[in-house]
Amino acid sequence: MTPLHEVIINKKTTINPIWIMRQAGRYLPEFREIRKKNPNFIELCLNEKLSSEITLQPIKRFNLDAAIIFSDILMLPYGLNQKVEFKKNFGPILEPLQLDRVLKTNEENFVNKINPIYKAINHVSKNRLVEDKNTIGFVGAPWTLLVYMINLHSPKKGLKEDFFKDNYLIKNILQIIDKFLKIHLKNQIQNGANVIQIFDSWAGLLEEKDYQNYIYDPSISLVNYVKSFNVPVICFPREIKNYQKFCEIVKPDAVNIDYNVDPLTISKTIKIPVQGGLDPKILLTDKEILEKETIKYLDIFKDHPYIFNLGHGILPETKPEMLEHLVKVVKNY
Repeated sequence: MTPLHEVIINKKTTINPIWIMRQAGRYLPEFREIRKKNPNFIELCLNEKLSSEITLQPIKRFNLDAAIIFSDILMLPYGLNQKVEFKKNFGPILEPLQLDRVLKTNEENFVNKINPIYKAINHVSKNRLVEDKNTIGFVGAPWTLLVYMINLHSPKKGLKEDFFKDNYLIKNILQIIDKFLKIHLKNQIQNGANVIQIFDSWAGLLEEKDYQNYIYDPSISLVNYVKSFNVPVICFPREIKNYQKFCEIVKPDAVNIDYNVDPLTISKTIKIPVQGGLDPKILLTDKEILEKETIKYLDIFKDHPYIFNLGHGILPETKPEMLEHLVKVVKNY
C-alpha cells in the first residue's frame, strides 16, 4: 500500500509520509530553467511532456512520498472558456465572465481543452519513480473558483464590493462549477490519480453564516463524488474558522490545516487523519529552527494519523537544501 493510503485508509500512526504543496515549481532551479523558455503559464500546464517532467523534478531530488501534478486550479475556468492569464508579480487575471459562453461548454469541449493534464497524470502515475508513491490530482473548491471567476483576480485585498449582488449568476456558476469539477476529477482519477486534494484557498474570506451555502454543501458534493471511486480525498479549507466543524459536516478522508491554527487543539478535536500545518516561512530560516518546528508537529501528532506538509504552498525563495533537510528530519523521526 502507498504511504498516503497507509495513513488515510489504514490510520497508521507509525509512519509520517511527506509531500509539499507546490513542490513541483518555482523554488527549483531546474523548474526555473523550463519556465524561462516557456513564459505562458497556461500553455506550460497544457504541455503534457513538460508538465510531467516538472511533476517528477522534486521526486528525483527528494525522498518525497507523493507526486502532485503540475497544474493549476484555474484550469477549470479556462476549460469553461473564461480567458485566464498569469501576469508576472501579480498573479492570475481572468476576463469578465460571460455566462452564455460558459453555458455553451459541454463535457467534450471541456475535456478536449484540458486533456493534456490527464495525459500528464497518466505518464506520471506509470513512471517507475512513483511506483511505490502516490500520484495526487487536485481541484479548487467551488467557493474559491467562484471567487476567481467573479472577482477576476486574487482577492488578497478582499472581494469586490458588489461580489454578492447577482444571486442568479452565483447560483448558476456554482452549479456549473460542481458539474465540471466532477468531470475534471473523474478524468484525473481514471488516468491514475490515487489521492485527490480539494483546495479551498479563500475559505477564510467568508463569515460563518455563509459556510453552509458556499463551503459545506459544495464540498460535500465533491467529497462524496470522489469517495464513490474509492479514492481518498483531502480537503484544505484554508483559514476556515472551525476545522472541527468542517470535518464533522463535510467528512473528508483527511484534512490539511493552515499555519494559523493551533496544531495541539487540532490533534485533540479532529478524529480524521491530519495533514500539514508548518508555516512555509520556517523554510526561509535556518536548519536548527526548521528541525525544532518540524519535530514540534511530529510530536503533537505522534499518536494521530498524520501526513507531513506545510500550511500553504512552498515559497519561491526557499532553498532546495532546506527542503532536503526537512525531508530528512521527517524520515528520521
